[in-house]
Order: sequence, then structure tokens, then C-alpha cells
Amino acid sequence: MRLLHSLSWLALSTLSLKASGQVNDEIISWPLHDNGLNEVVQWDHYSFKINGERLFVFSGELHYWRIPVPEVWEDLLEKIKAAGFTSFAFYGNWGWHSANNQTLDFETGAHRFERLLEIAKRVGLYVIVRPGPYVNAEANAGGFPLWATTGAYGKLRDDDPRYTAAWTPYFSKFSEITSKHLVTNGGNAFVYQIENEYGEQWNRTGASANDRIPNEYAGNYMAALEDSARENGIDIPLIHNDPNMNTKSWSKDFAPNATGNVDVAGLDSYPSCWSCNLDECTGTNGEYVAYQTINYYDHFIETSNTQPRFMPEFQGGSYNPWGGPEGGCPGDIGADFANLFYRDLISQRVTAISLYMMYGGTNWGAFACPVVATSYDYSSPISESRKIDSKYYETKNLAMFTRVAKDLTVTNRLGNSTSYTTNSAVQATELRNPDTNAAFYVLIHDQSSSSTRESFKLHMSTSAGNLTVPQHAGSILLNGHQSKILVTDFSIGEHVLTYSTAEVLTYGIIDGAPVLVLWTVAGEATEFHVQGAAKGTVQGSANATFYAELNGTTTSIAAVHGSTVIGFDNGVKVVVVDKPTGYLFWAPNLDTDPFAPVDKSVLVHGPYLVRSAALEGGTLALKGDLNKDTVIEVYAPQNATSFTWNGKSVNASRTTYGSLKATVMALNTTINVPSLSSWKVSEGLPEKYPNYTDTGIAWVEADHTTTPNPTKPDSLPVLYVDDYGFHNSFHLFRGYFDGNTATAVQLAVQGGMAFGWSAWINGQFLGSYLGNSTVGVSNMTLPLSAKTLNTNGTNVLLIAQDNTGHDLRAAALDPRGILSATLEGPDSPSFKQWKIAGEANGERTQLDPVRGPLSEGGLTAERLGWHLPGFDDSSWSTSSPSAGFTGAGIQFYRTTFSLDVPESIDASFAFLFDAPKAKSIRVLLWVNGYQYARFNPYVGNEKRFPVPPGVLNYGGENTLGLSIWSQEGDADAQVEITMETEYVVESSWSSRFEAEELRPGWSEERLAYA
Repeated sequence: MRLLHSLSWLALSTLSLKASGQVNDEIISWPLHDNGLNEVVQWDHYSFKINGERLFVFSGELHYWRIPVPEVWEDLLEKIKAAGFTSFAFYGNWGWHSANNQTLDFETGAHRFERLLEIAKRVGLYVIVRPGPYVNAEANAGGFPLWATTGAYGKLRDDDPRYTAAWTPYFSKFSEITSKHLVTNGGNAFVYQIENEYGEQWNRTGASANDRIPNEYAGNYMAALEDSARENGIDIPLIHNDPNMNTKSWSKDFAPNATGNVDVAGLDSYPSCWSCNLDECTGTNGEYVAYQTINYYDHFIETSNTQPRFMPEFQGGSYNPWGGPEGGCPGDIGADFANLFYRDLISQRVTAISLYMMYGGTNWGAFACPVVATSYDYSSPISESRKIDSKYYETKNLAMFTRVAKDLTVTNRLGNSTSYTTNSAVQATELRNPDTNAAFYVLIHDQSSSSTRESFKLHMSTSAGNLTVPQHAGSILLNGHQSKILVTDFSIGEHVLTYSTAEVLTYGIIDGAPVLVLWTVAGEATEFHVQGAAKGTVQGSANATFYAELNGTTTSIAAVHGSTVIGFDNGVKVVVVDKPTGYLFWAPNLDTDPFAPVDKSVLVHGPYLVRSAALEGGTLALKGDLNKDTVIEVYAPQNATSFTWNGKSVNASRTTYGSLKATVMALNTTINVPSLSSWKVSEGLPEKYPNYTDTGIAWVEADHTTTPNPTKPDSLPVLYVDDYGFHNSFHLFRGYFDGNTATAVQLAVQGGMAFGWSAWINGQFLGSYLGNSTVGVSNMTLPLSAKTLNTNGTNVLLIAQDNTGHDLRAAALDPRGILSATLEGPDSPSFKQWKIAGEANGERTQLDPVRGPLSEGGLTAERLGWHLPGFDDSSWSTSSPSAGFTGAGIQFYRTTFSLDVPESIDASFAFLFDAPKAKSIRVLLWVNGYQYARFNPYVGNEKRFPVPPGVLNYGGENTLGLSIWSQEGDADAQVEITMETEYVVESSWSSRFEAEELRPGWSEERLAYA
């Protein structure tokens, strides 16, 4: 024992804090707030309380509209709950629910987001609801309905009455539906976000940065949203996420009487860049440095000191923009990032964290905006294919700890410096609970970006005295990009862990006694002290040394490998594991309470995933996933004499230390993947030919001479597609002029970053704009030849445009279409007529309400429904994408194949693309009518595109549609497409389910849109 006889580190820390000018939290009585409507959800300087119990909010984001299969929502929420999370968050999407300004759909298929709230209740997760109206999310127009982007509703996101009238029906109905699922009504939604990343409260133009000059329009807008939420039944706290530390908006602490303040203000931050393109991220946080943490602590003191330190969005990964690396950028936002940065938040007293994203998913259809294309994997803990791996497990290990560390919800930060350790390269932050005196020491390299291997001892102040640990042998290690949270006086039921140099993973109270799990990196030493224990015994083959001291027993293990179980004579059981073993430790609860009470937990080691546990008589029923034959060990009440795995009995035996253990054989999980070898093909761009007739209902006369859009065109008529009720993906323009005097056509076309277009005159190819990952507008002059023009007749110019979606924030109003179209030549030739075609029926009554208003563009194949199941392609020619074609144009390919995935299997599949001969192509893939890939090798690098079950029919026939657009006249447009298995696991959640209602087929009404 090394007792300190000088001033304690607790006292030194307090003196240091006072000297730095910071407030000593211990002497302040912090007010407990509520929203004035009820006391169900309360909050103070420390944390949220729900029904009187403090909650550490560990949450992760997913978007129901990015995974349009309600059955899959259940899989994702079960994975989030299994990882130890207490909550999840989700954005709404106004555009997903509103095809036009007379329509709202909250019932059809995956538009019924209410099912997500119902699943949350069953699984046992609290919910952070974020309806918008604006959500950003790297989605088309940031989630605005595209009919609102014309300019007719004002500049958006302000108090313009036109905009107010537009958002009110959506926001009101969303609030009304959510109100049935609030914690105040027996549901699980506990906070409700108003707007998103809207740091517009202050106008500092011409004034110092400290002046608070309100933006009246912003305050009125926020107040109107808040009033609407309240009027429609939302009586839980209203929150907001400030986009960065500069805007300081909407906090009652910062400006108590300002219009538009919310109940609890939060902060939004992405310290390792929200994008895989690091050049995008220098503006907010300065020059990017890998693993460089940010000081949020002082910001919270200034802006919201009587509120919980709340991160409604903190970096869970980064999106991959056009031109980003194939597969995203998991390198510096992987497991090490999760280990380091999430612990750093805790060191800054953050007690409410929501990771963006926990599951990213896919920008299927036209959800993509110009920032990012189809994949929204986001390098999230749960991958786009729904697979879990090291980042998930690393996040799980911390979330499971925060769920049981009740004392962590009330702490004062007493100091942070290198004086806590014996190595100046390592600093510690001391957090101490003023009521219980439990402490949490967060360890990190003094330079957080460092990846060196550092060994040290830690000075701790404990109920047993001031100690330097480990006391007996060895050191604590930080090896690489790593952080640790070490505890003192940590309550485990009625017992106390005085200290530990290994991290707490979780614990359960089983038959009235605690079973505690500690973890550390494989091969490292650990030492811990259990109060009140006179003797400890190793219950296994590992070696440990025991020291009777400090009114308890200290245990020292020289090197941790695998799992070591130690029993103490006071009934405490400690399981010490290395990191790989800890990754596969789970604590399913026998209760659906999101607090997951420890006396209703069981501990399970071994499976790839444990989804749930239920005690049925003397049998513990476990459900989850296996990816191989697995030894499963269960710590459960003694009256559980056996356990089942996914409904099947297993041959379990009782170990000498009381657990149940059995070897469970995984099912044979081989699935035959089709070869995709039999294809039909048809001309995909008949509009380019002179004999094509554009008199049908698919085409609209473009004759507007004015536009409400703030960007005015440089030529007339107005050729902005949104002005004519077309919005999504692919658009066609046909311009007419007479004679052969035109020598060139000058075109300025805008379609968002990575967009492209091609032009034909009287069926002859003129040229293309191939696209640029950072440019959203093109200016080109295409020469015209007398040989291609009609001397005495009419000429038809066709422009085929790939619209990559609307931009974000105020730029959502930037028009899509042709900004300028003029002819050059003698006698001043000019266009006499223009027509535009887009998605079938435009924004009028939808032909496909299930897949929704963002599911289709204006390709002939889409208008006529060639991409849908049930279309008859028997008259088409036989060819394949790999054979391809030569020359500029579009060809559309179809094939069908069957899958037969067993009921007890969760499998994931992806389509892989390659263009061996040309990059100047644009490829779209439809799976059973859903657009699930945009393969544009000229401007992007993504080649692999997962498709979820429900979109794919796992128990029958599937229809693939493939559009290949060659943008160069002499190029060979050949595309290799293969289907591959992402993973296959045995699972209690079956990926084979009935979902025919999500895959409606072709109907004859499509024929009118030729």
C-alpha cells in the first residue's frame, strides 16, 4: 500500500480549478428544471431525469426513410439496444411524406414511421425525435419536399407566411402522431427537436461578437414551431442542436428571455471531419489533425451551464462525398476513434450523447443530394449492410459501462492535468460524484493525437485513502490511440469496487450478488480492490495474486488473456477479460425498461450478437446471432437450470463457479447467389430520334416567362424543372427551332455536384458534360453542322440531364435545369418551343405511393415502368450489360432471379459494378422497383451497393433493371455486374419475411407516359 501523506490529489485538483478561474461545482446548488407542463422529464446541470431516475443518454441515429422496410427497423433497434444504448434518435423527412403541397402520407409502407416508435417500446429504447422541417442529413434539399424549392414559398427556414403555411400540415401531423408515443403517454419518446442545426438566433453584422442582436425572423420561426408542437400534443422537453460552438443559439442560460429558446440546448460536432474529403472541414474547427480532441467544456459553461452537457449529434462516422475513396474512410474514425473521442466527451461531463450515424444506410432513389450519392454507410458502427464489427463492439463496451455507471450521471469535474499520473505524456480528468464520492478518471495522451505507447501509474483519491495504482506490480498502459475510464468507489449493488486499473464493462445483480466484468487490452496487467472481501479465489486456470488490505482484498493479474473468474468470500464475483473477449460479452435484460435494471440483467459471453433474454420457468431463452460454432457462457439466476438458443435446447453444464456453458453449433449458412447471366435489353432514350412524338401527357410545355426562384434565368422561357412540377433524378428537354443557320448552341445547365448531361440534334450526338465532383453547373458551347440541321424544317435539340438532387440549407433553392439556352449564327436563330419531361405524373397524384415521391426520375424506363416487377419484356432483344454497346445513348437491361434464404438466417447481399473499358458512363440499378445504385465511375469511386431484405425478395423472384448511359460517341459502354454475399449469420431475426406490399408491380396506366 502506498498511502499519500501530502495534500490529496482531490485537494490539489480543486485548488487548480480555482486558480484557473473555473467554478467549483461542489459549492453550487444546481436547479432542477422541467418544461412547466409536467415533471416526467426533468434536467439540471448534470443530466436528464425520467420519472425521477437519472439517465445517461447514449443514443445513435438511424433514418427510417433510408431503409424503407419496417421489418429491418426491428433488426437495427435490437442491435442498438444490445450495444448497451439507452436511446436512439431519428430524423423525419418532410419530402418523403409529402409528394405535393396537398398530400401527406404517414400510412403507406415505410411512410408509417409510427411503427418505429412502437418497436422502440417493445425493444426498450428511449427516443430522440427530430422531425425537421429541415433536417439536412445530406439528403435531397435537406429533407425539404422538392415542390418547396421553387422560390414560391420564400427563402425557407424563416417566418415568411408562405413558408409557414407550407410546413404547418407536415409538422402538425408529425407531432400529433408522435404525441401518442411520448414518455408522458406511456411511450418512449423523451425529447423533441425543433428544426436542425439552425444557429440563426443572433445577427452580429456590424457589431462586436459579444453583442446579441436578435434575428427576429429566426426567433419567430422557432417560436412558431414550438407552438405548433405544443398545440399538437408534444409535452416533453423541446431541444435543439447548435451546428457549432460559434452560434450560441436557443439556450435559456445564454439569453434567458430571447424568442425561440428551447428547453434544453445541445451542441453538434464532428471533430474528425463530417466528410471523407478532409478539405471540406477546415472552416469550423480549424486545420484537421487526426485524433485531435476539442474543448467543449468551456462552451457548455458559457452557453448552457444549468442544463445537461448534451450532444444531439456527435460524430459516429463521416459521409463519403462524390470523388471520395471507395468504401468510405473508416481509417481514422474506426474503433480507435470510438474508444478515444467518446471517452473524451465523458471527461468533459457530457451525459447525453447521440452518435450520427449509428446506422447510415443508403441514399436510395433520389434521396441523395449533390454532396453524397447512393451509399450513406457513414463508416457507422453498424454498416450499410447491417454488419457489426470492431467499431460496433468498441462502442458497445463503453455504452454498456455508461448504462450501469449510475454515479456518472452526477459528477463535478475537479481537474484535468498530467499531475494525476507518473508520466507527463498522459493526463487524467477527475470526475467525482458529490453525493457518493465515487470518481471516474478519464485517461488520455496529453497530446490526444499521439499514438505512442505510454506506461504509468495513476494517483487516485479513494475512500481507502490516496493511492498510487497499481500498488503492487506493473503499470497502466495507453498503447496507441487509446483512452481509458478507471473508477474508484464504484457501486456494484450493495458492494463497492474501490478501484480498478481495468475498465468496467458491465455488471449484473444475480441471485442478490454482483457479477462484475472488467476488461483491458490483451496481455496487459490489471489490479483491482473489492471492499469487504477477506479472501479471493481464482475459479479457473489463470494466475492471480491477492492482498488483504484497505478493508478488503486487492487482486493483481500479471497479464490478462481470455477470461478469468474470481470469486470473493463476500459474494462478489469478478470476471476479468481481454478486449476480444469483452467484445463478445453481452448484458441482455429481462425487462424492456430502457434503464435496464441491473437486478434484471443476465450476462452472456460468446455469440456474435445477443438480442434478448427471457426467463421462462427454469429455462433462459436467449435470442441472437451466430457466425460460427460458439461456446456460450451464461451468468444467470440459479433457478435458470438450462438455456435455449433461438428456441432450440442446448446441452449446457454448470461450471464450478456457477455459470452455464454449452457449445452451440451454427447452422449451415451457405446461400447460392445467382449469376445474373440472362438479360433483355431495349432502347432507353427514344426521345433523341426525330420521329419521336412528345405530345403525350409525359411532356409539359415549358412556356413560363417568369419564375419565383431568386435565381433568374439568362434566357427565356424558364427551363427550371421544379417550376413545372418535375423534381427527381433524370430530366429531358426538347427544344425546337427552324432552319439551318444556327452554328452553335450555348448551354448553361445546373444539376448539382457530379451531375451530367448529353445533347443530340435531330438524333445526332452533339456532346456531353461528364460531371465534376465539386461543380454543380456547366457552361458549354456545342457546334452545329449544316449537315445535321433541316434546311426548311424544324430541328429538335434533346438534352438529357442527370439531376443529382437539390443542395442543402439556403442553396436548396438553387434551380435544376437549364439556366441559359441560346443559338448562335446569322439571322439570329432562336428556339420557338421547349418541352420538359420528368417523373411520370410529376408531383401530381403518385403512380407509386409506396416507394414514394423520390423513387423515380424521368427516364423512359421509369415512366413506362420497365423497372417494376411484372413488366412484360418478352418482345425485347437478348443482350447483357457486359456485352454493352458502342456510342452515346442509353440502353435499359432487365433480368430476374430467385433467392431462397432460410427462415432462421440473416443474410445481406450487395451488387458489385465494374466498367472495364470506359468511365464516361452513368449507371442506375433498380431492385424490384427501388433505385439502389448510382455507379458513376467518372466522378465517383463507389462500386459496391448493398440492398436490404424486403427490397430484395429473399423467398422468391426478383427483378433487376439497369440503365447504362454512355456519354461519349466512340466509347464502349460495358458494365460488369455481380451479386455477392456481404455476410450470412444464423439469427433469431429472420431476413426472410413477407413484404409483397413493399414491392408493388407494373400497371397499364404507365403506358400513357411514353
